[in-house]
Amino acid sequence: MKDIMQINANDNIILALRDLKKSETLDVNGQQIELMEDINRGHKIAVRAIKDQENIIKYGFPIGHALTDISPGEWVHAHNTKTNLSGTEEYVYEPIQTANPYMKEDRIFKGYRRENGKVGIRNELWIVPTVGCVNGIAEKIIKRFENVVGDISPFDNVLVLKHNYGCSQLGDDHENTKKILMDAVNHPNAGGVLVLGLGCENNELPEFKKALGPVNEGRIKFLISQAVTDEIEEGLKLVKEIYEYAKNDKREDIPLSELKIGLKCGGSDGFSGITANPLLGRFSDYLIAQGGTTVLTEVPEMFGAETILMERAINEEVFEKTVHLINDFKDYFLKHDMPVYENPSPGNKAGGITTLEDKSLGCTQKAGSSPVVDVLKYGEVLETNGLNLLSAPGNDLVASTALAAAGCQMVLFTTGRGTPFGTFVPTMKISTNTQIYNTKPHWIDYNAGTLLEDGVSSEQVLEDFVDYIVRVASGEFVNNEKNDFREIAIFKTGVTL
Repeated sequence: MKDIMQINANDNIILALRDLKKSETLDVNGQQIELMEDINRGHKIAVRAIKDQENIIKYGFPIGHALTDISPGEWVHAHNTKTNLSGTEEYVYEPIQTANPYMKEDRIFKGYRRENGKVGIRNELWIVPTVGCVNGIAEKIIKRFENVVGDISPFDNVLVLKHNYGCSQLGDDHENTKKILMDAVNHPNAGGVLVLGLGCENNELPEFKKALGPVNEGRIKFLISQAVTDEIEEGLKLVKEIYEYAKNDKREDIPLSELKIGLKCGGSDGFSGITANPLLGRFSDYLIAQGGTTVLTEVPEMFGAETILMERAINEEVFEKTVHLINDFKDYFLKHDMPVYENPSPGNKAGGITTLEDKSLGCTQKAGSSPVVDVLKYGEVLETNGLNLLSAPGNDLVASTALAAAGCQMVLFTTGRGTPFGTFVPTMKISTNTQIYNTKPHWIDYNAGTLLEDGVSSEQVLEDFVDYIVRVASGEFVNNEKNDFREIAIFKTGVTL
């Protein structure tokens, strides 16, 4: 493995690929640079003199400006660098054309074709509470079901999509909860769903059912707990009916064009933008070449790199939707008197990320180079194959839930620091570095850190990664499923009564 990397020829910094010691001498394109201090892996080093207020260049783009004169061999980080971002901006549509480097292949996975034509990669039985008050009831129904039936093998898993909401909410806040829960009920990874209400909540079950529209009544059942004497036994009866209906579901050959994959990062570090995120970008382009769909979210982590996405909008309508995606989220911060650019997190900074531009330029690489074909509001469901943008915050659980609710059958989640959680669809963790992969093999599913090893090509890793994605889509569990770490988190935007 090399000691350092210059990502773009125009960069005035290099990246440390290992922990470096003061006074070490580095060869940077024939120039000898002596380190002025210890530098941790993933962090930046000046390769030439950078004057006070001069831009720091990484990935070929400014990631902020210097707060003082910086000498060659000096550490470049939050102590001497500041973001260039401030306030809101206006944008002009200046489209560019990009060519997908990948060809269509006749590849398949083994999935579940539902009666409505949608495709799931899991066959699970879910209880979806309309309100958090019945989470405990739902868990008791599941336990009774597992004890009575014994063999639940027709299903990949049986779980409750627990959450804290469904009551004491108003306006958009209430609608967000309703939309996400309806999206979950209709998700093709569920072979069957019991929608469980209490009976006095704002999220009234009759209205919820009406908003859902026509459903397969063999797979989707409804129960109001206050309307029956024994809600556990009544729930058990309904779950058993779902089981009888869905127990003969079988996997069948499905083309890759039916895959819908969410793209997410969390616990990012200095390697995110050079290993795992570019790997997801290449995968995104590959899947789109097959006719499939990927979704990028984490809107606050697009700030500073949003024009890269805007110029790839497939038409002016999509461009305008992207502008609203960005500015509406900035207005959300300003409405609450919060700083728009209060990012990255302490963990990001410890891993080598300095400013929001630094983070965003790495984050948006997950979207590859394909055109942006549509922009979804929070709670909306995918309609157009190709690269989509989705409105959701950067919070890992909230954004991953939003991706799943949009119809993604799987979320690909890159991380340099490591995280164990998963949302209600398979949540594959891809490490940016080999160290965290070796330290947390029970969290991390795939190691993109191999891209830093000598003799390993990006196309070799992509081929191996695609094979793994196909295996997971065909039923192989990832770690969050093995550990039974599954969460649903709904974006809270309003007051609580």
